Amino acid sequence: MLREIIFASSVILISQAFAVDCVSGTNISERPKDAPVVNKVVHDINWYAQALYGVSKPYPHSLSFIKSQGNWYTPFNKAGMLTPYDIRSWHK
Repeated sequence: MLREIIFASSVILISQAFAVDCVSGTNISERPKDAPVVNKVVHDINWYAQALYGVSKPYPHSLSFIKSQGNWYTPFNKAGMLTPYDIRSWHK
């Protein structure tokens, strides 16, 4: 029993020590001062070719969201599931 108490106390102390360096900082309601900032979003012609791969012209209006796509991750321009669900022919 004493061994379990010591182990649990050690885990709590170690996790508290690592919690100081978490991504959101120690005050989660504020963005850390040294956090990176995106100042400009640039998508070149290659990015658009990748994003519209497998979609035929005229492009549907439902894809107009890519004009305002920022630098965040999007699964839309990555190869997805294999056949028979590969409607954009990513996996040939």
